[in-house]
Amino acid sequence: MPTLVEGLLPQIVVMGVSGSGKSTVAAGLARELGLRMVDGDDLHLPESVTKMRSGIALEDADRWPWLDRIGHYLADDSDQPAQGRIVACSALKRTYRDRIRRLAPSVRFIFLDGEPELIRERMSRRTGHYMQPGLLDSQLHTLERPQADETDVIAIDIQVPPAQLVALAARALVVGQPLASA
Repeated sequence: MPTLVEGLLPQIVVMGVSGSGKSTVAAGLARELGLRMVDGDDLHLPESVTKMRSGIALEDADRWPWLDRIGHYLADDSDQPAQGRIVACSALKRTYRDRIRRLAPSVRFIFLDGEPELIRERMSRRTGHYMQPGLLDSQLHTLERPQADETDVIAIDIQVPPAQLVALAARALVVGQPLASA
């Protein structure tokens, strides 16, 4: 199993637009690294879920409490024995990532990046998810790609199978690996 930075509990957000594979990769990383994982979707307020089920895009006012719950979850160090945490969360804007960073300063982001056509195709095969495929355009429009000064972000192209995405992300999180595109 890979070792992460000694003495630090890992705080990881797997980010990207809906359909990029956040939940799948976060769950795989949690298994691989022995971390607790939660899907950020499970931390939304019921009103926000209702909006998304209805095909209504969330506004920032809907997101602030959600992002705060994500940051608090990541920063929670009450586990005995101590264990890091991972969240699947879109974190589309830099202000969203910065809000999480304020609450969980050691956070590292895995940005799942891919072509809109591939993501649309994946979304069309999903069943039982409340995020409507029609909201992908809104997410793509909202997405602020991580910039070079966001050195806590690892960008990974989603064209490879999920197991390979997990392996790439895990390898990038190992001590001594650069935080750069895999």
